[in-house]
Amino acid sequence: MADCVIVDGLVKRYGWRVAVRGVSFAIGEGEVVGLLGPNGSGKTTILRVLGGYLPATTGTVQIAGIDVAADSLAARSRIGYVAEDAPLYDGMRVGEFLHFMAAIKGVPGYKAHNAVAMAAKQVDLSAVLALPIGRLSRGYRQRVAIAQALLGDPPLLMLDEPTNALDAYQVIAVRKLIRSLAGQRTVLVASHVLGEIERIASRVMILLDGCLLTTDAMREAGHARQLRLRIAGPASEVLRALRQIPSVVAAASEPGEIGDGYLVELAPTQPVSELARALIGQGFALSELTDVKRDLEGVFLNLTRRAGIVEAEAP
Repeated sequence: MADCVIVDGLVKRYGWRVAVRGVSFAIGEGEVVGLLGPNGSGKTTILRVLGGYLPATTGTVQIAGIDVAADSLAARSRIGYVAEDAPLYDGMRVGEFLHFMAAIKGVPGYKAHNAVAMAAKQVDLSAVLALPIGRLSRGYRQRVAIAQALLGDPPLLMLDEPTNALDAYQVIAVRKLIRSLAGQRTVLVASHVLGEIERIASRVMILLDGCLLTTDAMREAGHARQLRLRIAGPASEVLRALRQIPSVVAAASEPGEIGDGYLVELAPTQPVSELARALIGQGFALSELTDVKRDLEGVFLNLTRRAGIVEAEAP
């Protein structure tokens, strides 16, 4: 599978502030990939650099084999972009607006009617083409924004917070629509809503403070082994002992627990018995040792916690 998007060492600065810090990733053709991170983590900045709306400070971005910095217009023609709160013309009818956007995107006049009809059908807008955009619900407005992004048949579709402020029924409809695009085109969805990304994407990247913590959180959720331990003793001494055990990849106090609760990530193929034996051998009283089923939420919390520890310990 060829890569539709290649980002290498992307850095974006706004004066003294670094919004994106050396981000690198690739997205294959036909993938639906989620970019998950809290508000202010740099998701929108990355989308705007990919779309050619902002220049990168350093690093390179390629869309369908085209360098965005070297040929921005050609790269943009390969992208359908839906910004958060995408601007729409309330006084225009839906069909009129889509024909207008088709013209802006360079769709030839003789092809525009079929292109608009196809996009409207794909997002279930055919029944409202004659209505003014200002009379549409929030959910239908979002469909209009997605429909204009599909015009010109771009290989890459980028959606920034596509379910933001929608009601439950509208969220389900937009989620179903995005999933239906899998395989037809590459889709990059940026959101701070973990549950939505988990339901939409086949692969999830996690961004925090402009740093990419993982390019495949779901793989980590499915294969990483995490244990919950209860160990009597001072927390600082317990954590020091855990981190000195060769089979332990990471150890931290369990969030919300007071005293003896710990989460430990164990290296693959390492037997749990060795961990227990090492703790008991050092004189610690081990009262619980259980497997934790890893999910996307657990991976997100674990990665962000570890990133916070690294930042706190940095000189």
